Amino acid sequence: MKPTIALGGGLIGAAAITLIHESVKNIVPKAPRMDLVGMEAMSRIMMRSGTLPPPPKKLYTAALVGDLVSNALYYSVAGIGSSKDVWTRGAALGIAAGLGALLVPQRVGLLSAPSYRSKASQSMTLGLYVIGGLVAAAAMNWLHKKSLERKNAYQNHPYHDQLGMEAGVTYPQ
Repeated sequence: MKPTIALGGGLIGAAAITLIHESVKNIVPKAPRMDLVGMEAMSRIMMRSGTLPPPPKKLYTAALVGDLVSNALYYSVAGIGSSKDVWTRGAALGIAAGLGALLVPQRVGLLSAPSYRSKASQSMTLGLYVIGGLVAAAAMNWLHKKSLERKNAYQNHPYHDQLGMEAGVTYPQ
């Protein structure tokens, strides 16, 4: 799969998990609060490097952007290899990310309560990340399909040969 398709799918998966998380946390009382974990992690990193963390609102924005970027890059890994296995890789990445969100914070001394405080929040945490992986896989499949359609439409164009093929011009696969 093309890197642009993998990155695009990863970004869509990351956006989905962020939108769902931001919506659910305002509706469901025991919703996971991974934003708090991200803010705490960012604050600690900044303090250890001798920098004072920004005010909470700016820290929240920075953590949200960091989540989007890191999740987009993470989920884009599902696009490495054959497009046939993208669903399996997306689901596996989602499960791994969900388990990581549940188990890693407490092991590195961060707040574990936002994701681990009840069975419901644990299930939602795992589910959110699995949804992110599956949305990323779906987006990659869709983007890959559209890419192939564009390529086929170009190659089947009546003027295709006159547009460069007879001159030896090759086009990327």
